[in-house]
Amino acid sequence: MRILRPQGLIGTAVVLVVAAVGLAGCGSGDKAGAAGGTFAKVDTKFGAVTIPSEPKRVVALGWGDAETALALGVQPVGASDWLAFGGEGVGPWATGRYQQAPQKIGTLEPEFEKIAALKPDLILDTKSSGDQTRYDTLKAIAPTVGVPTGGDAYKVSWEKQTEMVAAALGRVDQGKQLIADTKARFAKTVAEHPEFKGKTITLGSRTSDGYGAYTAGTGRVDFVERLGFTNNPKVQAKADAGFSIKVSQEQLDLLDADLTVMAPIGVDATKITGDPLFQKVPSVKAGHVVVFNDKTLSSAFATDSILSIGYALDKVVPLFAAALKS
Repeated sequence: MRILRPQGLIGTAVVLVVAAVGLAGCGSGDKAGAAGGTFAKVDTKFGAVTIPSEPKRVVALGWGDAETALALGVQPVGASDWLAFGGEGVGPWATGRYQQAPQKIGTLEPEFEKIAALKPDLILDTKSSGDQTRYDTLKAIAPTVGVPTGGDAYKVSWEKQTEMVAAALGRVDQGKQLIADTKARFAKTVAEHPEFKGKTITLGSRTSDGYGAYTAGTGRVDFVERLGFTNNPKVQAKADAGFSIKVSQEQLDLLDADLTVMAPIGVDATKITGDPLFQKVPSVKAGHVVVFNDKTLSSAFATDSILSIGYALDKVVPLFAAALKS
């Protein structure tokens, strides 16, 4: 279930295309920078990124970056569709915010030629692998706001993502208001569900490769921790630099917690619910389990953007509450 960092993303041909098209597309930005203009500055793992003038053509590549830009009133001309929503590449909570659908860009291996051809004046990649080669290639096309310090392997919260995107777009006050509104929604939900406080939770998935569980620093875990849950200590003890750990068939008891939440990824939900070994996990046997069989619900939980959070609070939290009571 791991997302692997892309290796060897670009060859000589792609570098040449990026250099030729990217430099042509970013001429106005280069002039503004040369003139000493600074519209915005954003701190990232790769250093401070200067945006010389207000962005007009934004390409959003990071997980949730497009939805964050849309929440701030900016429509990307290109975007990556990480959860394969299709259409405009965003979840139903963000539909209707585009006047024109963006050009779709690949996720793990974005087509740099296609990005350069869009002539962006800003690239957002705040929630991604943090790969140096990826960043270096993108910044040759346009100013690129990459991951923050400590944000490798997609470990960026919706709050930090919103702050960074808002800063890059020159909409800091709007970003602060969106964050404040979302925190208020969390506070209301926490007050309505005191039973969540201190309960352990396992957030796992099953793919064609097998089972896995998410560790702290990821959107899913951040979401439940804000609700009062504690991520499964047994899972957390096995955490490494990635955002998840593998769980073998022989280790399925590792998924046991006060509440076990599972998502199928690329497989049918019955691969989880119909697994006799999974059914023997104590929390599952007791009925304290949620297995997403609705892709929209699973995606809202996984997207963890400023727009998807509200949908998840409305639709996913009641499932948690019901499973704890069972």
